[in-house]
Amino acid sequence: MAEPPPGGHRPGPGPFPGTAARPTSRDVARAAGVSQATVSLVLGDKWPGRVSERTAGHVRDTARELGYRPNLAARNLRLGRTRTALLVVPALPHEFFARVYTGAATVAAAHSFGVVIYPSPEGIGPAKDPFANAQAALDGVIASSIPADALAALRGTDLPLVMLDSDPDESGAAAHVNFDIAGAMRMITDHLLGLGHRRLVHLASAVTSWTFAERADALARSVRDTPGALVRTVTSPLEVHEARRAAEHALSGPGPRPTALVCDSDILAAGAVKAARKLGLRVPADLSVTGFDDLALATAVEPELTTVRLPAEQVGEQGMAALLAILDGRAPRNTVLPVTLVERGSTAPPPH
Repeated sequence: MAEPPPGGHRPGPGPFPGTAARPTSRDVARAAGVSQATVSLVLGDKWPGRVSERTAGHVRDTARELGYRPNLAARNLRLGRTRTALLVVPALPHEFFARVYTGAATVAAAHSFGVVIYPSPEGIGPAKDPFANAQAALDGVIASSIPADALAALRGTDLPLVMLDSDPDESGAAAHVNFDIAGAMRMITDHLLGLGHRRLVHLASAVTSWTFAERADALARSVRDTPGALVRTVTSPLEVHEARRAAEHALSGPGPRPTALVCDSDILAAGAVKAARKLGLRVPADLSVTGFDDLALATAVEPELTTVRLPAEQVGEQGMAALLAILDGRAPRNTVLPVTLVERGSTAPPPH
């Protein structure tokens, strides 16, 4: 008979000849010297307030040493869950929403959850249920930058809904995670007004949503409180070519030329920079341009864009954490995430 491995135990009968049996939660409890209930609390992330931090760490270390892996299929059957969340976004190719997904998926994976991303075919319009029965296929829904009324097909399933970058007064969601959008636009406006700009054009997104309406309101309030400052609004689809055309129109119109373009996104700002070049204007010597989001595009254009950095991955993380809290029977937190102004080469004092 073969001897046990040095310093170890003889492998038990496994599912195949020559393999060890898969360790169970009972094995972890026995090795750690605690009850099986304690192991379940710790490995199910329900130990805070019930088990000491020291004991929880000991149980996790023991489970790791034994190579314990939870039987997710059995757990899901017992809990009646699929351990899957749906992330609904307006458009998949957009870098911003890819970052949101990355944040949500990272937190989900740490809790043995999966995230299915669903780009709504209608943009921010009505999102159809992508499943024959969403309630049977999902545990909850996270929606980024989409109005709650566009999610009627999914809300009718009674699945918990967490909304990101959306109207905090919308009552159809169990939790909201937002950026400080108004504060972000105030940062941009204060930066430009501080440089001496008084003739501004708001190159606004043509998308009708809370986040863009909030930007417009914050910009109007900031300018209204500054003597001699004026702002004119021009709208454009979220596309570089269309933004270039809209900016050309704004810069070529009658009256004194604006000295700064405040853009609702880095995509629109890139179009504004192209428009300035076509008209023979120098950025920032003749015209300052600001973006919003701090996408990779912000440093790909020349000059690099002054913009506001939105922590997209963090909003995905917080959204998934809120959904997990709801599924665990805990009260989720409504969160407003801080933003950062990133000053680069596209802004300067206005020309004399």
